[in-house]
Amino acid sequence: MKQLPKVAERLIRYAKYDTQSAYESNTYPSTSKQLILAGDLAKELEEVGLEDVHIEEFGFVVGTLPSNIDRDVPKIGFLAHFDTTPEFTGTDVKPQIIWNYNGNDIVLNKDQNIVLTAEQSPELLNYIGDTLITTDGTTLLGADDKAGIAEIITAIEYLILHPEIPHGTIKVAFTPDEEIGSGIEKFDIEKFDVNFAYTLDGGPIGELCYETFNGVTVKTTIKGFNVHPGLAKNKMVNAIDIFTELNSMLPANERPQYTENREGYFHALTITGDVEKIESTFYIRDHDRQKLKQRQDLFQKAVAYLNEKYGDSTIEYTFTGYYYNMGDKLKDSMHLVDIMEKAAKEVGLTPYYNPIRGGTDGSWLTEQGLPTPNIFTGGHNYHGKFEFIPVESMEKAVEVIVKIIELHSCLEEE
Repeated sequence: MKQLPKVAERLIRYAKYDTQSAYESNTYPSTSKQLILAGDLAKELEEVGLEDVHIEEFGFVVGTLPSNIDRDVPKIGFLAHFDTTPEFTGTDVKPQIIWNYNGNDIVLNKDQNIVLTAEQSPELLNYIGDTLITTDGTTLLGADDKAGIAEIITAIEYLILHPEIPHGTIKVAFTPDEEIGSGIEKFDIEKFDVNFAYTLDGGPIGELCYETFNGVTVKTTIKGFNVHPGLAKNKMVNAIDIFTELNSMLPANERPQYTENREGYFHALTITGDVEKIESTFYIRDHDRQKLKQRQDLFQKAVAYLNEKYGDSTIEYTFTGYYYNMGDKLKDSMHLVDIMEKAAKEVGLTPYYNPIRGGTDGSWLTEQGLPTPNIFTGGHNYHGKFEFIPVESMEKAVEVIVKIIELHSCLEEE
């Protein structure tokens, strides 16, 4: 019987918890089911040997590994989130193991003819010979970001089992509601009490990140007027048509499916309603903060035009869910980036930098004064049924965490 390494066993166990967050919620966390995994993670941290393990008011799981050296060195935090995206179901996840991947297409679900192909995901061919964890084709996997949690706990457990490795005080925190951009805003940075931190949140093996999008969410309500379609001439105002018109006024070539690297976008994320009323959500993203502002201005001008055309207050909107490019603030803390690059090289990787086309908890933490770059977890195809992660990539992430901690033990406390 082949044996999975502990980091992979942890991911598979966590993936089976339904921790989907919800956009439309007035509670913290946004879904109570996230707290089930939070409670079990707290128990696991205690079993591993961390101290001061507790669940804070808004669902944050926190624990401490005390320093094992007799000098003051920086205190480091490691964070990952346990919610999964509302965009695809995370109910009844059934992870599958592909041993010694051979480069062929992977049948995820024979009954529904769902196949993960190298044509669709050419990065698969980078992992011939590796062991892959996939979905069964009906749910996401949840490696975003339960892989990060598994890697952090496994790394901390390794340090506890190997006290000869020097380290300062290490704090861990597992967070809810990262996928909807609201959870981390309730996090108490002062109480966490570290000099800096790292998130483990996404990215293929070797990817290191210190830049994210600047982002804002736009909530819109469009009011129409409904009458019987047989009597509608010069009377009906169809809110669906107005939404379509609004979306068409935003640059069509600046949508997620047509952009890459540092190119920003407008993204119509959700739409619900009927002729009488439409509620919708847009994402606006750009790596440049000034360009984000220009995109917001363009959106406002489009709304103003349509309100003049169809009547005042036909479209009402609010900008919410702001986060900012952590690269703007990390310019003053690039030694953290240098250390994670050195750590990756020392465990045999060829690290590279990519600007994240999204945000992390580190975006908000860095903006609030806690520098927090991001380390890869190893996964691919997040937020959908073709999500997969190589086990060997997870093992390397664990090694990088341990090496970062070891390298930081040589520094003086800031």
